Amino acid sequence: MAEPAKRFFIHTLGCPKNQVDSDKIVGTLLDDGMEPVGSADAADLIVVNTCAFIDEAREESINTILAIEDERSPDAQLVVTGCMAERYGDELADALPEVDQVAGFGVPVNLTLKPVSLQLEAAPLLPKLDLLNLRRPPSALPWAYVKIAEGCDRNCGFCAIPSFRGPQNSREADSILREVEELDVREVVLVAQDLASYGKDRGERGSIVSLVDKVAAAVDRVRLLYLYPSDLTEDLIEAVLATGVPYFDLSLQHVSKPHLRRMRRWGDGDRFLERISRIRELAPDAAFRSNFIVGYPGETEDDQAQLVQWLEDAQLDWCGLFTYSKEEGTYAADLDNEVPRNLMVERHAELSEIQDGITAAHNDEMVGSRLRILVDSPGVGRSHREAPEIDGVVHVSEDLAVGEFHEVKLLWSDGPDLGATIESLSGQAQSK
Repeated sequence: MAEPAKRFFIHTLGCPKNQVDSDKIVGTLLDDGMEPVGSADAADLIVVNTCAFIDEAREESINTILAIEDERSPDAQLVVTGCMAERYGDELADALPEVDQVAGFGVPVNLTLKPVSLQLEAAPLLPKLDLLNLRRPPSALPWAYVKIAEGCDRNCGFCAIPSFRGPQNSREADSILREVEELDVREVVLVAQDLASYGKDRGERGSIVSLVDKVAAAVDRVRLLYLYPSDLTEDLIEAVLATGVPYFDLSLQHVSKPHLRRMRRWGDGDRFLERISRIRELAPDAAFRSNFIVGYPGETEDDQAQLVQWLEDAQLDWCGLFTYSKEEGTYAADLDNEVPRNLMVERHAELSEIQDGITAAHNDEMVGSRLRILVDSPGVGRSHREAPEIDGVVHVSEDLAVGEFHEVKLLWSDGPDLGATIESLSGQAQSK
């Protein structure tokens, strides 16, 4: 009798880019003849794909590893990969002796390797894995993230990502388009650390525009996440609008010009508002998301007041707000004038209350209008206004087919979420 196939379980933490990496690892394990299972206690191989972006993410990663250690069977192998494995390597392996393997970027994850860390003498013995360009299985969802580049060439004061993700490394367009085709989804969400800089490292400035055009021709809906404002050119704006998905995720971080310079960032609030206003002139239904850091060293009451006023003026649809996390090796780690933790929390609460009110008011105004939605799962859909996993959703009848588009009428709003109905062939309203 043939021996049963070995089973694996992957737990992914962090951003969408990590999810793409996990999907690529899944592809390699399937190629090895392994089978996925839904829980750690049923697996022969357990992979934890970690995040190391800020303190809270690292703490969550460690707690997850320890919890899974308690769940796994005695014979199961526990592998830690992702950003923490790459950033801390041997340090992490020494701190977690219960882990069988610490596998940084490019280190294959499987059951055939002996337990290893990232020691330099061991690294040459390991085959290099091109995680960025590996193929992945078709998506189980009607949408999927597609990573178009790895790393970043910018030197933002607060960010350690370039130190362990490396410089910008853009994929070939053909590789990206092949992945889009093989995923077989209705919506593709393009992601990278610096999306709009795609192709610069290959001397192909502005090639993000042609890539968006090509991906839009291959799927029903394409969405872009993480656009650095200085690279949001007129050509890129036009390309996004031409896709029929007027959604702009702008990585702003703050609006005070002096404070942005302390962050080693481009721009200011007036420039950002001007760009947003320009887009709204072209597409009144455009949706905007951004994210801001609260409590970066040197942040003054005036800086906070400028951001408060800017949020009121900009009227963003969605907004992520994060308290500053001191990261070793970054420019900001050595700056004076640290903002006390309690003041960070106070400022974060003030901004959150303002933005939550703006988001809710926008949704209230949407009630009675019609939108085209993609049904992601039974009873849950999204329009062009909502990116998966980070924005609100549109609640619909569970009878609507998953993976299909529907024209719906919005009936109610509840904070970030909306409820909608669709008219059946008999004219009867279907709603949740």
